Amino acid sequence: MYSVTKRIGMIKQPRGGYINKKELTVIQLDDGITLNESENIHASLIGLTVDYMTRFMMGTVKEEAFSISLKGAMTLDLFTADKKQSALKNAVKLLTDIKGLDKKSITNACKLAGYDVCFRAGIIGYKPVEEIKPDTDTIENIVTMINRSLSFWKKYGPITKDGFTFEGGYTDIISTGDGDYLTKDTLWDFKVSKDEPKPKYTLQLLVYYIMGIHSVHKEFKSIKKLGIYNPRMNKVYTIDIDSISTDVIEEVSTEVIGY
Repeated sequence: MYSVTKRIGMIKQPRGGYINKKELTVIQLDDGITLNESENIHASLIGLTVDYMTRFMMGTVKEEAFSISLKGAMTLDLFTADKKQSALKNAVKLLTDIKGLDKKSITNACKLAGYDVCFRAGIIGYKPVEEIKPDTDTIENIVTMINRSLSFWKKYGPITKDGFTFEGGYTDIISTGDGDYLTKDTLWDFKVSKDEPKPKYTLQLLVYYIMGIHSVHKEFKSIKKLGIYNPRMNKVYTIDIDSISTDVIEEVSTEVIGY
């Protein structure tokens, strides 16, 4: 059994993807800010930090916003021989000092997000969080992307559900996976890529939607659109679910998810 992202990585999609990016409606937002060109930590860490800090700045308690990070630290402790060096203890200390969008808070958030990989993919991909040291340019970019995300939600919110899993919707093929956000009529995913949406991103959203419909979460019954927001590019991408052919939905349901 696989996670959603792992499963999608195994799929050879039709040319252009099950959902072609040309089918997406694109809206360019503008805050007049140009991001710094260089960043010194991995893009995946930046994405997690922007996601979790946005949730925290919108009122989600820190323990919930960084729940995967804390689970990752606990996972690391299970496989660490030196019990004096507790990853969870360090994670809690990092979490305690996250207060807002100041330099120390953002640095701690980046380090804390470094534990995620232990829970999501196993400790083999873990890099000591002490080595994660975002520089000034990176921190400025992260803060800008968080502020863009907060502005985005003022316009496209309110959020009805976030950080959700798909109880009742998992299969013998896909056993784990968690989505980003739901609003009244849209399933949203956040990406901080420097590229336009790739086929794997749009397929991921479609898989989330189909699994959501099969899950215990009634909120999915009112979902009419799929959306991606990229705070790095400050672009919004959406597609009406009704515009996606039933053949595509059926094929993804059976061949990708396993219904």
